[in-house]
Amino acid sequence: MQSIEVVLLVLLSVVAAITIAARRIGIPYPILMVIGGLVLGLIPGVPRVELHPETVLLIFLPAILFSAAFLSSPRDLWRNVRPITLLAFGLVLTTTAAVAVVMTLLVPGIGWPVAIALGAIVSPPDAIAATAIAERLGLPRRLVTILEGESLVNDATALVTYRFALAAAATGTFSLGEAALGFVAVAVGGVVAGLVVGALATWIIKRLSDPPVEVLISLLAPYAAYLPAEKLGVSGVLATVTAGLILGWYAPRVMSSETRILGFGAWQMTIFVVNGLAFILIGLQIPTVLEALGEYEPLELAGLGAVVAGTVIVMRLLWVFPATYLPRMLSPSLRRRDPAPPRQAVVVLGWAGMRGAVSLAAALALPAALAERNLLIFLTFVVIMATLVGQGLTLPWLIRRLGLGDDGSAEHEELHAREAATDAALQRLDELVTEVPGHMELIDRLRAQYADRAQHLTHDHEDGTHPEVDHEEVEHERIRREVLAAERVAVVDLRNRGVISDEALRRVERDLDLDELRRAG
Repeated sequence: MQSIEVVLLVLLSVVAAITIAARRIGIPYPILMVIGGLVLGLIPGVPRVELHPETVLLIFLPAILFSAAFLSSPRDLWRNVRPITLLAFGLVLTTTAAVAVVMTLLVPGIGWPVAIALGAIVSPPDAIAATAIAERLGLPRRLVTILEGESLVNDATALVTYRFALAAAATGTFSLGEAALGFVAVAVGGVVAGLVVGALATWIIKRLSDPPVEVLISLLAPYAAYLPAEKLGVSGVLATVTAGLILGWYAPRVMSSETRILGFGAWQMTIFVVNGLAFILIGLQIPTVLEALGEYEPLELAGLGAVVAGTVIVMRLLWVFPATYLPRMLSPSLRRRDPAPPRQAVVVLGWAGMRGAVSLAAALALPAALAERNLLIFLTFVVIMATLVGQGLTLPWLIRRLGLGDDGSAEHEELHAREAATDAALQRLDELVTEVPGHMELIDRLRAQYADRAQHLTHDHEDGTHPEVDHEEVEHERIRREVLAAERVAVVDLRNRGVISDEALRRVERDLDLDELRRAG
């Protein structure tokens, strides 16, 4: 038997190799990762990797959801709360019901609870898959926000439904009224738990001045939110997402430059490894699953997979058009306040429902005692392949065909943020003339640099390095820090007032952080 260390080393090597190949080919790495995992799983002699059902969600889910939430904008999510809600609740529940109906018709003995569990597993699009593909394709920012917001909230809807379905399968009893009340209680409890953990993590980080420890706290925060919430019987998904949103919103205020730079690298590596292993494990599980499905004919399995995947895809396409245009037809005020998007954007929204790591984790977390476990895992794999690979590979062609592209709003906001930061720096330098008149040489140099930046500001940031001085006096360092602080305050204020997005803030803030660290070095 292969040791876990050797298996892990091989899997990480495969993740690295596939990522390199994906970048050279020019396709999003989750797509090639799924294909690579399938090929690897079918190679004779490759060790079988079996995960304990109870640990699957814990390994993959908290980190993925927390990272996606941390990088999201609560303000932008709230601005798009109506379409996000329609997708994350209405579409997920409708898709779950449709898949359940199809399964009970095609596999009469499966039972409603198990059929609903499958529907809940395959109904939510994946946060990482949606973000990875959307970023590469350069979609309009509002469309990206809706996709990301949907993928954050729909996991809670699907997994709570999944939990109730498994409980009904185990007990043989189900009450719609009790389930509805339980759903509300689980959701509200999860949000409250996330608020507590997010506020506590923010409070602790604010009072520390040790970047490695602060980054470690941010890495522990998703599990500190998820585990207690699950133990209390509320939604660990909503707890994790809420905690991530809170810490992400306050990060510009409570984290130092070094912490943000260090944390960005640590989280980028964590999510890359977790997501890569998740997609690789999809393929590695398939040979074991197929062996346990000996009672089904290959054509029967293929037909079931095609029907379930088709149901998931068609339901989304049927949902997005009425959900987009019907509310505006019924509400003139909504039509005036929020005009309908072009049909091209709605088509792309309907075709962008890629499934991925969350569906995989939920399928692998099915109880080992469940008789239909292997069938559900197989059907989940087919849906992931059909949506992530099939839709993911055709989405760029569809976008080009429809003439839909980036609206440039993100770049415009970033430029506006840099202009505001430069103006704030110049204003602060004018104030420092009277505060520290003995350092006019440095102030004049910095003022000349910022004035030049204001005249030649473009979307591509200048290298940001300030002229070197010949001495390291305390007052000179204070002047530099004061100017950078003024820039930072101006940009954060724009974000807080809703003038720019969190994405624009992070881009400018990263340059300020690097500038501050260069000076400190």
